[in-house]
Amino acid sequence: MRTCLWCALLLAGGCTPWREYISNGFKVGPNYQSPGAPVATQWVDGHDKRLQPANEDAPRWWTVFNDSVLNSLIETAFHQNLSLREAGFRILQARAQYGFARGNLFPQSQAMTGDYLREALSHNAANRSFVGKRFFDQWDYGFTAAWELDFWGRFRRAIESANENLNASVSNYDAVLVTLLGDVATNYVQIRTLEQQIKFTQANVDLQRQTLVLAEARFKAGATSDLDVEQARTVLAQTEAQIPVLEISQRQASNQLCILMGMPPEDLSAWLGKGDIPTAPADVAAGVPADLLRRRPDVQQAEHAAAAQSAQIGISQAEFYPHISLVGTLDYSTESLHKLITPGSLQGQVGPSYQWNILQYGRILNNVKTQDALFQQLVLRYQSTVLNAAGEVENGLVTFLKSQQQTDLQKEAVSAARKAVDLAVVQYREGRVDFNRVATLQLTLVQQQNLLAQARGQIATGLINVYRALGGGWQIRLESYEYLNVDGPSALPVDVPPPDMVPPLEAKAP
Repeated sequence: MRTCLWCALLLAGGCTPWREYISNGFKVGPNYQSPGAPVATQWVDGHDKRLQPANEDAPRWWTVFNDSVLNSLIETAFHQNLSLREAGFRILQARAQYGFARGNLFPQSQAMTGDYLREALSHNAANRSFVGKRFFDQWDYGFTAAWELDFWGRFRRAIESANENLNASVSNYDAVLVTLLGDVATNYVQIRTLEQQIKFTQANVDLQRQTLVLAEARFKAGATSDLDVEQARTVLAQTEAQIPVLEISQRQASNQLCILMGMPPEDLSAWLGKGDIPTAPADVAAGVPADLLRRRPDVQQAEHAAAAQSAQIGISQAEFYPHISLVGTLDYSTESLHKLITPGSLQGQVGPSYQWNILQYGRILNNVKTQDALFQQLVLRYQSTVLNAAGEVENGLVTFLKSQQQTDLQKEAVSAARKAVDLAVVQYREGRVDFNRVATLQLTLVQQQNLLAQARGQIATGLINVYRALGGGWQIRLESYEYLNVDGPSALPVDVPPPDMVPPLEAKAP
């Protein structure tokens, strides 16, 4: 009767009611429940026919561009990127910590002991009459163990927390991979866009040189003053000056691409060759906003982090209760070595013990409040991650959809500008317009062609950002690694290379 009363008072004095303790699997603290997340029912542009409601994970979304160079860049970056490999080692770290937490379910302290002492007792000490033999040997050998029983779920909560941290590290790996794939594709599109702009600019330089020759001929013929010649030279130099600026941006994008592929910056022109801006399909399957909770690795990572912290609340609450252990010692003690392992030399003890942290002056309670506050922060971070993810998708969608319209209009603007330049040159040759009209139209053509290249690049970039925001692409790790499920739904890479297999500095493009 006293034992039952003691247990009732014990549970009532803590933070977890008796029924909740039983329903939680004999563990104190709350069981984690997925928090709500603010998601819309459909995308802002959901009415657009180019936006398909079908739910597709698009594990190899970059193949929609049908660009073999882009495919090879993606594969190289996946195998050589250093940030991705760093994330892989974080998985190994989390998995080792998970194994450490599981080990606490077994006897936490086990030790084998042994010693030999040559001892001497004083004949001049107090009670020296009891000293029978002054010099003697002492041989000891034994084993001791202590096992704290997990009555309150402290160790099981620790395993829950470690498992969620392990899942979070896998989600982090996937999030790094998604970002990497998007960055590689974006830099590649930027390079192709700059190539097109350089091509347009060089064509305008050739055209403006012909116009300069025409202006010089008219000046020599006395039809115009040297003002036309100088203005033609100004327009030509201004257009030529744009080429080095574009080449600087192109080189910077190429250098960044090398870094993403885990290799020192080098000239990639031979590998990239010549190519057009990747052509994106006219539509995209984006699913619905609620799919982000399943598809975005960073959203999953944020929720795993919240779940791991929830378990920490139970760990801190377990400190309200006594730590009950079984301790035991078994050893042999003798004066002679040959009698060490004999029945007569055996001694030992075994029994239960407990340690109860009382009079903690509110420290345990405040630690519980601290862990709960950290959990609430992570819940809000999870919800914020969901909001930011939805915003990124919307930004990608509006860029993808509106850039298509911009490109169509820009094509008309370029066509009209080119015709205007041709007409102006003919009329200038005939003396019907002054050179200022020709110069203005030529500069307008340069500007409109650059805008056309940018608009075409934005279509591809917008689609890339959509797939990046939807969390697509991480599935390729399933094609390259063997996986092992560890007490959870996440697949974990088991062949992440050890520290002595760091990517070599001489990594090169194939």
